[in-house]
This record gives sequence, C-alpha cells and structure tokens, in this order.
Amino acid sequence: MSEVMERRPDAAARAVDLDAIVVGGGLGGLYALNRLRKLGLKARVFEAGSGVGGTWFWNRYPGARCDVESLEYSYAFDNDLQQEWHWPERYGNQSEILAYINHVADRFDLRKDVQLNTRVTSASFDPAVNKWTVRTDQGDVVTAPFCIMATGNLSTPRVPDFKGIERFKGKWYHSGLWPHEGVDFTGLRVAVIGTGSSGVQMIPLIAKQAKHLHVFQRTANFSLPARNAPMDPVREASHKAEYVERRAAAMLTPFCIAGHPAPTKSALDVPEDERNAQYEAKWAEGGSISFLYSYTDLLVNKEANDTASEFVRNKIRSIVKDQAVAELLAPKDHPIGTKRLCLDTNYYETYNRDNVTLVDVRSAPIQELTETGVRTSAGEYEFDAIVFATGFDAMTGALREIDIRVGNGPTLAEKWANGPTTYLGLMISGFPNMFVITGPGSPSVKTQMIAAIEQHMNWIGDCVAYLRERDLKRIEPSQKAEEEWVQHVNDVADSTLYPMANSWYLGSNIPGKPRVFMPYVGGFVPYKAKCDAVAANGYEGFVLSR
Repeated sequence: MSEVMERRPDAAARAVDLDAIVVGGGLGGLYALNRLRKLGLKARVFEAGSGVGGTWFWNRYPGARCDVESLEYSYAFDNDLQQEWHWPERYGNQSEILAYINHVADRFDLRKDVQLNTRVTSASFDPAVNKWTVRTDQGDVVTAPFCIMATGNLSTPRVPDFKGIERFKGKWYHSGLWPHEGVDFTGLRVAVIGTGSSGVQMIPLIAKQAKHLHVFQRTANFSLPARNAPMDPVREASHKAEYVERRAAAMLTPFCIAGHPAPTKSALDVPEDERNAQYEAKWAEGGSISFLYSYTDLLVNKEANDTASEFVRNKIRSIVKDQAVAELLAPKDHPIGTKRLCLDTNYYETYNRDNVTLVDVRSAPIQELTETGVRTSAGEYEFDAIVFATGFDAMTGALREIDIRVGNGPTLAEKWANGPTTYLGLMISGFPNMFVITGPGSPSVKTQMIAAIEQHMNWIGDCVAYLRERDLKRIEPSQKAEEEWVQHVNDVADSTLYPMANSWYLGSNIPGKPRVFMPYVGGFVPYKAKCDAVAANGYEGFVLSR
C-alpha cells in the first residue's frame, strides 16, 4: 500500500476530484479500476477492509471454499494471467482465492488507487453539475461524474437479533466476520446455528475439533459432494491450452460455466433405472452445475424435480445412520436447486459422529441466548462458543446501508422500500451516472460470478466511453424501462420453480425485507444479448443528456 493511500491528512486536504469513484475492493472493484484505467480515467477504489478481496477477505471460516471449479472461477480478461496462475485444488479455498486476488492487485499495480480501511457513508448526486460527491468515515470528500457500486452480493453479514446475545459469556463468531488469526475449538462445547453453505462447509471441520458440537437447523438444505481433490496436472494443462475457447464456450451457457454438455431430455422421458443411473454418475462426479444439467426440466417442472430431490434424499438416508436425524436433514420444503445448492466434503457423514447432535429449531425454536448458552422452547444447552452461520443481507444490503440520494430526493433505501428495482441490474431510475456491478435484476449469483462481473464492467466501460466521446454528461434508465425490466425478471422467475423456496434470493432470511425475487434466472446468454442490444441501439431505455 502506497503512503498516499495509508496516510490520514485533514479533511480539507482530502477533497479530491476524479473521473470515477468505485465503492468496494473485491473482485468487482478491482476489475472496475483496471477497466477504467484502460479508458484513461482517474479513479479511486474505497474498501472497508484492511485488504482487498471482498467476500474472500472476510469469509475465513473453516472450510470456506468456492462452489465453482477454480479453473473457471478466475478472470478472463488477460490470457497471461490465466496461464501463469496455478490452482492447487479442483475447488479453490478461501486462502487460495485471496492469494490470487492479491496477485492480481500486484500484477496490475492496482493498490496505489485503492484506499483501505475506509467505509463509504454517503453518496449524493448534484444535478446542477452532474457530479457525485462521496463521503467516507475517514473524512474523504471525493467528487466524480461517475460512481460505480462494486459492493458485492454477499457482503453484509446478518447476525441474528436473538434476545440475550449480549449476555452470553462465551465467545461468538459469524462466518462472514471470521477472525483473521483463526479459531481453535479443540475441547470446546460448540454450537453452530445455520445450515446453509457456510454451515455445511464448516460443520465437518469444527466437529473434528470440538468436544461436542450441536448443530441448530431450522431449514434443511440440499448438499452434493464436491469431490474436491488436488489439481490434476494433465487436466490443468489441457484446460489452459484451450482457455480462450473454453471461455467463449462458457459465454454460451446459462450459468457461464463450460465443460458440462447441455441436457437434451426431460427427466420424465427416461425409465427410472436409467434416470437414477444418470443421477448416480453426477453424484460420483461431484459439483452442482453438472447435477442440475442432468435433464432439461429440473428447475421448471416440479414432477421432474421430484425425481432428483428424492434421489438426494435417499442418499442422505443411506449415509446418515440414525434415520430420525436423516429425515431432519432431508429437505422436503423446497425443490432441489431452488435454493443455492451446497457442496460439501463429508457433511452428512459428520452426523454419524458421537460428538455431534442435530437440534431441530423448527419444532423447538430458539427463544434466547443466555449467559451460558442457548435456550430453545424444548430446553437449554450450554456452550463455550457459538458460531452464527446465518448468512447475509444478500444483493441489496450493502447498498441500502449507504446514504445514496440525488439532490434532496429520497434515498436509494427509500426507493427500494418495497424491493429493489433496476434496469438490467446495471442502473437505477432516478440515480444518474451511478452504475451497479451485478446488481439485483441481473444474473449475478446465478452465474459464475467473475464472468458476470467482467460482462457488467465491460458494458459499463463501453457506456462511459460512449458518453465521453459524445460529450454527454448524464445517463439514467427511464422509469418505463426499469418497470418493464423488473416485470420481466419476475415473469421469468415465476416460470421456474425458484419462487417455491424461501431463500435469500427472495430476501426471506432477513426479517421485514420485502419478498422480491432478485436475480435474473433467464440465463446468461439472453441477458448478455439484451445488454448488447441496448447498447447497440444507442442505449435504448436510457435517457442521455448534456
């Protein structure tokens, strides 16, 4: 980190005028900075953490690992970068991915324009001069015509508001705010509350350390085996030899992930034994995309989905010895794939350990935390440590925490009081010159995220270049275009099984959050085609002005 970015001069000295301001120093913010520099623009990134990396900087819990294979989950913008980097495992873990992000920051000399330990508190647009003014908790006052929100989709950890949390005398942790020095649970009585992705990843490892582990589950989630392993050097060499072609092929798939042949049959068009053999092969292969690619209709036809859901439920029943526990772990309230599919290593096997107990808080809800542990309606449990694997205020949380407004108008949080509205997930009506990377209304979390980031930022970069070449000062979506896009996003979601699940895609994990389906699930291909067509037609649906 350069001296310029580390020092804290007085507020007057910190008033800076730039071409663009980027909020967030994760994968999106770093690529935004690189892209803006190529346009010859002067930009600065503000990052709340003490290092770059975003999600991969904060989520250091045991077992934290990406659910997209590492050869896919990386930047595509520089071929030398993708050739030189070696991923040690099939799926990158948190430390490997963070090392990669830091390598990118160093390799492209990005750090000099990244200001760490700085949280953006407000962003206001002055229509008279067409500029954003961003203020931070360090006293910065920075102006620029363009503001790019790279605040991330999973960047606002949700600590549940359990009564008595402040009374607990032991230590508590959240998966998204994990201590950098790590935590040793050896010999401790531990509670893990939550069985989403982070819980599924950490529970097997904590169980190996803890004297006894109680897992508090409200909702069972489907999890598939990752089959993680050291990177196969032959596979790595083959992949790298075809990287350019593989990236192009990925752009033609729904999730922007190549290597999985598109299905051609309905699950209902094949005999049961053939269908189960297909699921068995996918289970053995590992990975979630491959499994969902078994048949054409698993996410749109409930009867077809039932065949896949029951296959996995039967796998759980065959792995977990105590059948009462197995039934609690076997999801029955949502179709498989309608919540984000978890990937695990020995998750279900962990419940066969003598030192692991599953607590069903659907039948006996948590009432409060006490000085010594957790009280449910069925009784009290004593713990030395509690881990909250309770997820995030996904997709909108970070943006809603910033005071974002135009003139004296309503804040973005007020505009989104009934749920987020955007045009293409890229911009918001009434908020000129503010772009969002992988915002609600875009494929974002339903794609390979880095590919989604690059597609968004490439579009944003081209848009900024278009405006500057024509001396246009402002761009924002029309109200009509935004309303039509939001309706389209909802119509597409309603044509699938996704809304059948109470998931964070809907904001259902946050009390009081409006129930609106946020990602675009029509697939990456039609989404990118729409974005490209909008740009080709002179930014159709946007209002451009001087």
